[in-house]
Amino acid sequence: MNAYPECYVNEIVETQGKLFELVADTPSVDFVDFIEKYMTGKTRAYLDRADAYLSNLNEKELFDYFCKIDRFSPKKGLSLQGFAPDWIGQFYARSQWQKNISSNSLVKILPVDFMKSSYAGLHDLNLDLAVDKVFKNLRK
Repeated sequence: MNAYPECYVNEIVETQGKLFELVADTPSVDFVDFIEKYMTGKTRAYLDRADAYLSNLNEKELFDYFCKIDRFSPKKGLSLQGFAPDWIGQFYARSQWQKNISSNSLVKILPVDFMKSSYAGLHDLNLDLAVDKVFKNLRK
């Protein structure tokens, strides 16, 4: 059973990918710290239920909302380059919807380091297939 109606999923998945890319493109922001705080924060919890207001924000508006509501202040650290940030953001959002798992739990089941190392082998797959493959391997 999916987390919320399908009509919201594509927008949330795409925006979260762009959000992760936006953060990764910001010089010296700790990418892992951002993801861990975002995925366990109030903002993402609202998106876990497809909050209508948040579902329609663009990535910059969503980042500003997250900073305000979750009191996020970027920590200096290492970023991630290339297409991986966008893919990781999309993968997390699609997984949350498809498997109906809270984002807070999801980032614990699939830590950021796992996602970074999985990118090379999974990013060419259809996102639904990649999600299924990862969760099938988790059950083994």
